[in-house]
Amino acid sequence: MCVHDILRVYDVPTEPRQLEKVSRMPTRSRDSRAARDQRISVRVSARQEQLLRHAAAAEDRTMTDLILDSAVQHAERVLANRRWFVVDDEQWAAFQAILDAPLPTKPDNRLVATLNRPSPFAK
Repeated sequence: MCVHDILRVYDVPTEPRQLEKVSRMPTRSRDSRAARDQRISVRVSARQEQLLRHAAAAEDRTMTDLILDSAVQHAERVLANRRWFVVDDEQWAAFQAILDAPLPTKPDNRLVATLNRPSPFAK
């Protein structure tokens, strides 16, 4: 079995009976035009406020847009790899079998070629 087999095991099933309801975060493009009806208060130092004001002015944006876009981008990066995967018993057993299987004794020719290639960082 190869990496593609492992990835297939982790694919979210498409049958409705196997899916769990998962809330999806809105994308930035839709969210930026959505009505803003919630408020978040943040306390900052005078230096931080000045820095944010200068950065917003440099990009010809409001402080709210600058802070919100930055915070949303960071939140999306934090949550990007944290997903809930649903697999049935058969898929889980196949995944465990792949993990428990011994590695091939002879390495792939592409790996050998890559390891024998001179380092691009060597002088």
